[in-house]
Amino acid sequence: MKIAQISPLYEAVPPRLYGGTERVVAHLADALVAAGHEVTLFATAEARTAALLVPVRDRAIRLDPAPLKSDLAAHLSMLHEVRRRADQFDVLHFHVDLLHYPFFEDIAGRTLTTLHGRLDVRDLDGAYRRWRQFPLASISDHQRIPLRHAHWLGTVHHGLSPWLYPFSPRPRSRDDGGYLAFLGRISPEKRLDRAIAVARRVGWPLKVAAKVDAVDHEYFRAVIEPLLNDPLVEYIGEIGDADKGRFLGGATALLFPIDWPEPFGLVMIEAMACGTPVIGWNRGSVPEVLDDGVSGRIVDDIETAAAAVTQVATLDRRGIRDIFERRFSAAVMADGYLRLYRRLAGESAAEVETRACLP
Repeated sequence: MKIAQISPLYEAVPPRLYGGTERVVAHLADALVAAGHEVTLFATAEARTAALLVPVRDRAIRLDPAPLKSDLAAHLSMLHEVRRRADQFDVLHFHVDLLHYPFFEDIAGRTLTTLHGRLDVRDLDGAYRRWRQFPLASISDHQRIPLRHAHWLGTVHHGLSPWLYPFSPRPRSRDDGGYLAFLGRISPEKRLDRAIAVARRVGWPLKVAAKVDAVDHEYFRAVIEPLLNDPLVEYIGEIGDADKGRFLGGATALLFPIDWPEPFGLVMIEAMACGTPVIGWNRGSVPEVLDDGVSGRIVDDIETAAAAVTQVATLDRRGIRDIFERRFSAAVMADGYLRLYRRLAGESAAEVETRACLP
């Protein structure tokens, strides 16, 4: 198949540091090429990809030092280029939410839109009713709940290359610098404060590798920064793929103490790739990703999370890696999307038009 992958422009593909969607796009594009398909990637010029790259901006928006920049203008320029080349592809796979909808209404049946974010947001319901002809992919079944009426074609869990993060058969022992890990973004919904409370409860060191977005600076200053003074807590800052394997592989467990309807949680499978178990709060996609008692523990409060630290230390790390390879590899993800692409090819234009006219 001839497949276009249309990435957001906020991060490089894959990201140099933090970044979820662009990382998934990178691994999906490479896996589709490895499966023998012709893949064209629309992204920034920094992309490292096995696909044919169409660079639509010189660098990723977030790390661009220019003081003034327009993410809207950059994405509209990219969509113009995608539209100009649309006839070259069997499927156009968008990862930019719904920004492309007004420009591709006449060929909606040849598009797939993966929604990567939370959907319990005002105005989304009306928009997805208005553009019901566009087929959608969710990244977890739980993600769909606020928009059950939407045109869902299927759910495809995220996947990563098995070679990205090396398997670590054993973490550091507690007597040899053992630690718990927190990886991701510092924000109210990610609840680093809970992770610190768990570490204090069990007396284990906690290493924090995370970024702080501008919108969360005040939260970080007022709530999190005072907690970092604890001698058990080591704040490393933002890290990229080159450092994640060592960081996650050395940990006894990854703490994933979310307080929001997490659409997927890529960091969970990054940890699983290293063989590291995850202690995750029972929110959003966590029960879909974790096998409780096998790849980690699903908990509801700080007390059960603290008890889970000892429990997960006895889990089979090789078995955790095996679950990652069986469920969350890039090849498995690509196969899931290929099934959706083939379903698109079998859906008639009349069916798309009928769906678009539904109330």
